[in-house]
Amino acid sequence: MAFLDFLSGKIKCPNCGREGAKKSGDGYKCPNPHCKWFDSALAPGASSQQVMTPSGMTVKSASGRSIGISYRSFKGELMTFDVDPESVMRKKNHLSVKTSSSRSRIALLVDRIQNLSEVEAALPQRVAPGQAYPTARERQVLGYHKKYKTASPLYEEIRAKYPNW
Repeated sequence: MAFLDFLSGKIKCPNCGREGAKKSGDGYKCPNPHCKWFDSALAPGASSQQVMTPSGMTVKSASGRSIGISYRSFKGELMTFDVDPESVMRKKNHLSVKTSSSRSRIALLVDRIQNLSEVEAALPQRVAPGQAYPTARERQVLGYHKKYKTASPLYEEIRAKYPNW
């Protein structure tokens, strides 16, 4: 924090560390929707069409729905990304997602996602609850035939076991 930052309004929120917080009489007002001192007037791009639900999901009326992911960077900063739930792909210990604002693809480390349970609950399920994931060989067959748009008896058998894969 620089010497006269309080005059310019460049204050970091003491709870989440996000820039752009404002000091009010007895506390703070923060632009981060996942912070306990959140103030919707400070949120960038906040509009009347955007509604924040208690679970942390952001629902936009005109453009479909998006998921708010709260993420702590390696520097310790708390960031919030609005992502398209249909674009989420899990790759080992990362989630690869497209952001709603710039439509660019980013990779987020699963261990640093603050609201991981809410994010996973909002994603489409590839296997039924209680069902085991396909083996490496089954995933290979599913991936090959999906990529080349072909079929085989083995593929049809595996596809019957995992219809949403």
